[in-house]
Amino acid sequence: MAGIYIHIPFCRQACHYCNFHFSVSQKHRDGFLIALLKEIELQKNFFFAKPGEPSPFIDTLYLGGGTPSLLSRDELRAIMDTIRQYFLLKEGAEITLEGNPDDLTLDKLQVIKDIGVNRLSIGIQSFHEADLRYMNRSHTSQQAKNVLAIALKEGFQNITADLIYGTPGMSDSQWQENIMELANTGIPHISAYSLTVEKKTALDVFIRQGKAAPVEEEQSVRQFDILRDIASRYGYDHYEFSNFGKPGFYSKHNLSYWSGEPYLGLGPSAHSYIPGTRQWNVAHTQKYILSLKEDRIPSESEILSPDQQYNEYIMTSLRTMWGAEKDKVAAIFGGKYYENMMRQAKKHLQSGTIADSGTHLIITEKGKFLADGIAADLFI
Repeated sequence: MAGIYIHIPFCRQACHYCNFHFSVSQKHRDGFLIALLKEIELQKNFFFAKPGEPSPFIDTLYLGGGTPSLLSRDELRAIMDTIRQYFLLKEGAEITLEGNPDDLTLDKLQVIKDIGVNRLSIGIQSFHEADLRYMNRSHTSQQAKNVLAIALKEGFQNITADLIYGTPGMSDSQWQENIMELANTGIPHISAYSLTVEKKTALDVFIRQGKAAPVEEEQSVRQFDILRDIASRYGYDHYEFSNFGKPGFYSKHNLSYWSGEPYLGLGPSAHSYIPGTRQWNVAHTQKYILSLKEDRIPSESEILSPDQQYNEYIMTSLRTMWGAEKDKVAAIFGGKYYENMMRQAKKHLQSGTIADSGTHLIITEKGKFLADGIAADLFI
């Protein structure tokens, strides 16, 4: 498998919790599009194993950001046409576009469908106005409800929506309402994230200044448990810590990340990966544009050490319902890494936060909210 991620660095307004690379100014939008199309051309050989070998089919394409749904019909079409010109999209490839409810009008949804997008990722976060104001979201609760109805009516079957839990002031009953509002639409996938206060974000500043209520871990843990219970009752598999999908509707793009498949990142701040090597573009839109005017991709790269590759495998695999494959660790990384993993796992096996299926180490229900810490314990 091979995937492509495209980062669109523009937003209508800044969410208080966001630490991704974005700008609410649109003044560099034309220059960005020209630069992006040039980068697509320059990276056309990214997946070639050897000179002269045919490029592999692209299984997944993901337009994220930022807010890709801000782009116009012509901008979206130019991106898709250029991707198809230089890369081979597999028939039936999963093509995802992130969008906000206030952008996804009927006309915009028809445009998105017309250019070949077959999976929508809608940033809803909450159906309660107080939560949306706390997060500084640009849409209303009613817009969120409307876009789900319109998208389903337009024939989008593969839809995921984002929710955020642990928001100060959101009661458990309100959180239940959020989950059930989505589940009752029948959409096949939900991504849910604990509100996290990232350094240097507006939310971080407001909390330190006493202008916003702080996030409480106890609330997040409780609401995570509520989420798992309701999602299970509605037929969603908890296949990754933050992702719940019905069978056949897991995110293929994200699964490729977690399984170590190669992917190409395009746009400012986007990351790329070929097994053993990571590359990332400059997180500065103007520098990105200026560099590509000179036909240079503004990126840095690093060769991952065996320790780094092992640690990344442990981190990503333990977040999934399949867990870390013991034979894979032994075969790819060697006996030293396998022995470290099993030795470090002992206390978690004894406490019941990890289970050993015989072939895999799997985080149990008891250990779900502790997954990152458990994985760190198994690092070398």
